[in-house]
Amino acid sequence: MSDSVSKFFEAGGYITNHTNEQKKDKIVEKVKQLMDDRSKQGQKEYGTTLQDNPDGFYKWLNELQTELLDAALYIEKLKQQK
Repeated sequence: MSDSVSKFFEAGGYITNHTNEQKKDKIVEKVKQLMDDRSKQGQKEYGTTLQDNPDGFYKWLNELQTELLDAALYIEKLKQQK
């Protein structure tokens, strides 16, 4: 094993303890729950999963652009709060 790889694993690597049990990250778990909730909401609203949605490439590009523009607005709003 290379020296840098050895140091990575000696420092814990992706495993946070020496029993080979991976510690749950509360932030990641919260985001996963939000994603699951969002998926359920979308299926209820649109009657399909994102995977099975037949919309085309440019429809998804437009959706992404709209979401990113919204995000830029939210960032600006937060920056202006005092």
